[in-house]
Amino acid sequence: MLGALAQASGAVDDCVEAAAWALSDNELLASLDAAHKVGQRLAAVQLGLVRELDARGLAVAEGASSTSVWLRDRLRLSSRSARQLVQLAATLDAAPPAVRDAVHTGSITVEQGRVLAETIAALPVEAGPEVADKATELLITWADRFDPATLSRLGERVLAHVAPDLADQAELAALKRATERAEARRHVTLSGQQDGQVRLSGTLDTETASLLREAIDPLCAPAGEHDERSPGQRRADALGEICRLALRTGDLPDNGGDRPQLVVTMSLDALVNGVRAGTLETGVRLTPGAVRRLACDSAVLPAVLGGNSQILDVGRQRRLFTGPLRRALVLRDGGCAFPGCDRPSRWCDGHHVRHWADGGTTTLGNAVLLCGHHHRLLHQGDWTVRIAADDRPEFLPPAWMDPLRTPRRNLYHRRC
Repeated sequence: MLGALAQASGAVDDCVEAAAWALSDNELLASLDAAHKVGQRLAAVQLGLVRELDARGLAVAEGASSTSVWLRDRLRLSSRSARQLVQLAATLDAAPPAVRDAVHTGSITVEQGRVLAETIAALPVEAGPEVADKATELLITWADRFDPATLSRLGERVLAHVAPDLADQAELAALKRATERAEARRHVTLSGQQDGQVRLSGTLDTETASLLREAIDPLCAPAGEHDERSPGQRRADALGEICRLALRTGDLPDNGGDRPQLVVTMSLDALVNGVRAGTLETGVRLTPGAVRRLACDSAVLPAVLGGNSQILDVGRQRRLFTGPLRRALVLRDGGCAFPGCDRPSRWCDGHHVRHWADGGTTTLGNAVLLCGHHHRLLHQGDWTVRIAADDRPEFLPPAWMDPLRTPRRNLYHRRC
């Protein structure tokens, strides 16, 4: 191995001496992809060495208290990086052979391999090896398209694709465990400071945090263009305002005040019977019990909006995407709909696919949710957005980027 690593080091020397400025655009992009792949493969080799060293106990034999402490000193790493290196080596060592092979060949990154290993290890025992193999194959396919964070979110619902009969039961069990942990750890602390201030700290369960966010978000907006408060200061002021309103009249703003406007992506029967998990408009999953508790004190908004009380198509009468129409837009897009953007819905505005000034209507079929950056980018004219046949937005890149202008979609906010 030492000889092979010496050859690899010599090849790296050649790359360092090569002039990047002399590469064409295509060569530059290809070189970046190749360097990344080689780097990931070498990282996998290093993890294998760390795992073998840890298994042999060489670090302890040399007097170190642990392998991570020894690595910190020998490789001059931070304590956190050394611990992560040992943990990652153990995680990948326990991964299915297909995942390890994909990491070693550079088909997936080391971080993606960690996500896949942890996802497969978390599958219920009753799923069996056959289901685990199917999940592994699907996750490796997904890894070709998604970053580790998105891959982790998709992995939470992988059973819905490979074993639908087990998916609901497994998700409910996982949600129950997570809810129990969150409820056990919940706390709020008010600590008096010497200067008369009070330090507020704590941890909230998902249900309580959702209630707090619904109440506090509408009051956090800057008060005009000359508002110099930081986001943290605005949140603190909003919390004080909520307390004052609650003590006085309970008259909170319609868009997030008196009671949370709960968007439930399930049938009414499923909600009433409490047999499936629910999803808030933020994408957070809740147990059926939590959904039913919120429903007792909330205005529950069905996933299919419309009817006499909730009209989606407001035509030319209104220009802004507000009220039930905005909630429907958030429910459909989940956040900024531009490909690859992870901005949440509360940072986004509704955009007319066909501009209002050109006769476009304020309807769900003429709307797309965009963050500020991509809203400005779209108005520059190089990118084009349209609503596809399945009523979801897709974006056409400029011709200089993709001569075929192949439609692209945001898969980050997709709910499996």
